[in-house]
Amino acid sequence: MDQNNRSKLARTLLPEGTEPDPRFTLANERTFLAWIRTSLAFLAGGIALEAFTAGTFTSPVRTVLAFFVIGVGMLIALGAGVRWIRVERSMRTGSPLPLPAIIPLLSLGAVAGAAAAIVMVLVGK
Repeated sequence: MDQNNRSKLARTLLPEGTEPDPRFTLANERTFLAWIRTSLAFLAGGIALEAFTAGTFTSPVRTVLAFFVIGVGMLIALGAGVRWIRVERSMRTGSPLPLPAIIPLLSLGAVAGAAAAIVMVLVGK
């Protein structure tokens, strides 16, 4: 495809390589959207922590937990965008696909969320 037929944004973000099979680009987009859904779940979880756990956690602890969960959600959203670009560039240049660096972050966030849930269950008894 002629570079001049692509949008300025496409030429800026993806300046090199050849156009990959559209199926791979669309699969990359679906993966990006899955990460965004995960990010939104963390954002909603952080808001819920702050709004609905007043009887379970003291105000400072609740705020720190909510801030952490919301922060993880924001980092996952940022990581999803970076990953989409890196994968798209790899496909265009024929390079190996990058490892998903946001997996450890997601794992840490999930463990922290599970720990908070365990504390809520134990304190609620």
